[in-house]
Amino acid sequence: MNKNDLVAAVADSAGLSKSDAAGAVDAVLDSITGALKSGNEVRLVGFGTFSVAQRKATEGRNPRTGEKINIPASKQPKFKAGKGLKDALN
Repeated sequence: MNKNDLVAAVADSAGLSKSDAAGAVDAVLDSITGALKSGNEVRLVGFGTFSVAQRKATEGRNPRTGEKINIPASKQPKFKAGKGLKDALN
């Protein structure tokens, strides 16, 4: 499922127009992104938790040349599925 499929599913489920559903989906995604950028986590009870994981700087190798390269520290988004989502899948 891509974003257009999600917008269509939300429009059908909520009885909204596709443009209203697209606005709602964009607002939810922007809100989650904004919360993660500010260092907060987003908990959707029964669905899961979005958080930010800090990766340390490491040293890697270029697979083509074997040359050592430095990989800088970075922040990575992380998602942990909640019990409701896990139960729905099993």
